Amino acid sequence: MTYNEGMLASNVLDSMLKVADETLRTLFAPAQGVRQPPLPPDAPLTEAEKRHAAGLMRVNHAGEVAAQGLYRGQAAMSRSGGTRDFMRRAASEEGDHLAWCESRLHELDSRPSRLNPIWYLGSFAIGAAAAAFGDELSLGFVTETERQVEGHLASHLDRLPANDQRSRHIVELMKSDEAAHAQAARARGAASLPQPIPTLMRMAARVMTGCAYWV
Repeated sequence: MTYNEGMLASNVLDSMLKVADETLRTLFAPAQGVRQPPLPPDAPLTEAEKRHAAGLMRVNHAGEVAAQGLYRGQAAMSRSGGTRDFMRRAASEEGDHLAWCESRLHELDSRPSRLNPIWYLGSFAIGAAAAAFGDELSLGFVTETERQVEGHLASHLDRLPANDQRSRHIVELMKSDEAAHAQAARARGAASLPQPIPTLMRMAARVMTGCAYWV
């Protein structure tokens, strides 16, 4: 084996170990957020309201697990260092969302989705596949994903119990970040996704949200 071949093999191994470490941390370690925004005080909720709020926040948590997989899959296959760095920054910011949702689930005496490994690994594969077609299409995938997530979070603001201001504030912060990610991806030259990709993305999201609410 030549020196260059040895360096390439070493880099590939390092990348694989990094991916494995990130996967295990996301799925099995407590989420660690960087930002700690001030939240409204918790309000009394009925048992039915707590169950409903927990179901919605479990969906949001599952979505953030999927976002970690998606961005890391895209970063792993990005063709340029700039796009790779963008994906990793976005994953870090989504990590804050993951921590906020996880903390709120504990406050609601609930738990994350048991299907999180499926959401993560499936999203990683989708992100890597999108990035394999080039950075512009990969960035377009970010734009469409965040656009759909914005709509999903807006619907949760309508469905959360009226007096659950703590969950509402978390969702509003997440919604603002998702819009910023979409705008940043467009600024980097995101391409529009051809049909039927956006439709298939919506269908997949419905499956995930429907399952994660209960399981």
